[in-house]
Amino acid sequence: MKVSVILPALNEEQTIANVIDVCKKSSEVHEIIVVDDHSFDNTIVNAKKAGASVILSTKRGKGASMRDGLLVSSGEILTYLDADILKFQDDLIENLTRPIMDDETDFVKSTFKRQAGRVTELVAKPLLSLLFPEALRFSQPLSGMIAGKKSVFEKVTFEDDYGVDIGILLDMLSLGCRIKEVSIGHIENKMKQWQQLEPMAREVAKAILKRAKILPAFTLDALQTTSLILDQMDLAVKESLKTLNKMVIFDMDDTVLMGRYIYQAAEEFNFKKELLDIINNNKDSYLIMKMIAHLLKGLNLAQLLSVADKIPLVPDVVEIIAELKKRGYVVGVLSDSYHFVAEHTAHKIAADFSIAHELEFSQSMATGEIKVLSYFAKNSRSKCNHNFCKSNVMLHLSEKYNIPLENIITLGDSESDICLIKYAGIGVAFCSKNNILNSVADMRISQKSFLSLLDIAT
Repeated sequence: MKVSVILPALNEEQTIANVIDVCKKSSEVHEIIVVDDHSFDNTIVNAKKAGASVILSTKRGKGASMRDGLLVSSGEILTYLDADILKFQDDLIENLTRPIMDDETDFVKSTFKRQAGRVTELVAKPLLSLLFPEALRFSQPLSGMIAGKKSVFEKVTFEDDYGVDIGILLDMLSLGCRIKEVSIGHIENKMKQWQQLEPMAREVAKAILKRAKILPAFTLDALQTTSLILDQMDLAVKESLKTLNKMVIFDMDDTVLMGRYIYQAAEEFNFKKELLDIINNNKDSYLIMKMIAHLLKGLNLAQLLSVADKIPLVPDVVEIIAELKKRGYVVGVLSDSYHFVAEHTAHKIAADFSIAHELEFSQSMATGEIKVLSYFAKNSRSKCNHNFCKSNVMLHLSEKYNIPLENIITLGDSESDICLIKYAGIGVAFCSKNNILNSVADMRISQKSFLSLLDIAT
């Protein structure tokens, strides 16, 4: 039986070649398929050099990439591996596939030595104990290293996101498949960043509840109990983040980046006149965002990211952020531009998170529509009267991660940053020409360098 190895990957340039090399050591492996989730590092280049075939995922998300890999694979047995593993045992593929080849089982779930994941302990196991107790015989129900007959994978539902692994396991149980758990030794992979915990937890819970609701025994009492568990989960996640009690928030355009993304895009794609007309002829910020997004319609993700790469970073930003993190600060990028640019920039500078509005894509092409994040919107806790404001995002971060405002440093340069600078513990005007922002700032930096930030970020 031929074995196809499928590696969903996003920005794994440092580990992808090692994982592929381990796969190539198995004589059973017929093909190695890397499904790239639109990486902006050298993942694709390194994967091809290592000897794998590469396709781009049709939709962002691990589960979507796994489904795409299934569709293009030709083996009778599929093996899914994480692409961020630092070291695998050489006999990994044999351990996962031999029970299937010997017709002992239809699906293999791996177990390995590692500190238990926080989402497994806080979310998956409590919900499974209530709704799917039979799944608790698997020590690591969220493990993503799995193997199975292609014919049975074709019968399960691949969730698009973090819920994919638990969803596959529960579907396999529902189908009555023979399932075996196999140890693959000690695994070292990158820990999820703190800001990923809650979305991961929510997506895992959603996948479990989606399957529970079709059970004959699922009742209103069960729903109320699961709601209680989810509330307790939120508290537990917040407790695990209490040690992170200092934060620095960087604006992106003309702060981290030495330029403004949308103006660079206007030059690149020849819509400068249209952009200026929108800005000069409209006052409503929400309408302006919507209209500007429409100018990007039809451009693909690669074209749009190439624009971001043409805007230089402030020369010492990577060095300064590394030092801030050593000093115990959580560091993020907050922008009223687009999330794909902010995330791209955050990755370059090794920031912990990025928050910005979502430009919508279909088949990697911009639709011209934008999703304005609710975090920006005015609410009962707002400190200003703007309908949309970055300071509302700061308040959200402060409350959610138990970081008091006095422990937050913010940096910005423009009118849209005034409230962010004003209401932070320390607000820094960075090379700003806005007189109001300069007047409310606690500190001004007039050179394109963040070095003096270290004087206050103790």
